[in-house]
Amino acid sequence: MATKGALFLEVVMTIAGSDSSGGTGVQADLKTFQELGVVGTSVITAVTAHNTLGMDGLHPIPADFVAQQMLTVFRDMRVKAIKTGLLYSSEIIKEVAASLIGKDIPIIVDPEIISTSGTVLLQKDAVETLKTHLLPLAKVVTVSVPEASMLSQVAIHEAADVKKAVEAIVNLGAQCVVIKGGKIHKEKAIDTIYFANGQTVTIASPRIQTVLTQGSGCTFSAAITAYLAQDYSLSDAIVQAKQFIQAALLEPLHIGKGQAQVNHFAYRRLQEEIEVSVIKE
Repeated sequence: MATKGALFLEVVMTIAGSDSSGGTGVQADLKTFQELGVVGTSVITAVTAHNTLGMDGLHPIPADFVAQQMLTVFRDMRVKAIKTGLLYSSEIIKEVAASLIGKDIPIIVDPEIISTSGTVLLQKDAVETLKTHLLPLAKVVTVSVPEASMLSQVAIHEAADVKKAVEAIVNLGAQCVVIKGGKIHKEKAIDTIYFANGQTVTIASPRIQTVLTQGSGCTFSAAITAYLAQDYSLSDAIVQAKQFIQAALLEPLHIGKGQAQVNHFAYRRLQEEIEVSVIKE
């Protein structure tokens, strides 16, 4: 049988924890990468015992072995974009940051401080390490409202507080911050993109009334990574990622006894139906 010509796809990397139920972390990232047409590589930072009901246990990978995983992939492949998720400890963050310094690769940081279910995922002393070592390397930081508050030390109660929080995060060195509106906006799901140059872009879509959101944060940031690897502009990559996660939330996977996982396969069928509006300020 004749062999067809090799298919060239961009290579991306996720640096995150492993979820035994497959709904979050590395598994969610790899599913997203596959759906969006890029090749995913993975660096495991922690192994978790996890299901739709929550997390029963977490074992971190030694920090030097996290770095070894990264460097082994870099030695063999041209990685076009990198996403970080659960990093767990100061030691792991420092090793990851040291391995990324000087690389001309867009880095998308999903801080993974608090899970969707409310579990604290980052050791307390590691928050400062994240701010000083990794955020200055970030092209994009994606944060929930509670995470933005923790990183900025700004209490967020209303929309006016969001700008103060994001300015504080940008001042740490990030080129762009995407803050997911959470429950501040009741009728619309509002994400706001803040660029270091002061430009602001707001993305609005109909709010989906659901608590079935496991893996939504991982998936959103992984989608941004996939689009950036395919040379989308930063704004377009974030808008496209918003559409991808909107579809995934519309048709969650009803598996397990707890909080259902978002559906990474939904975008194939629903992409023409997703409503996302963009407002430049």
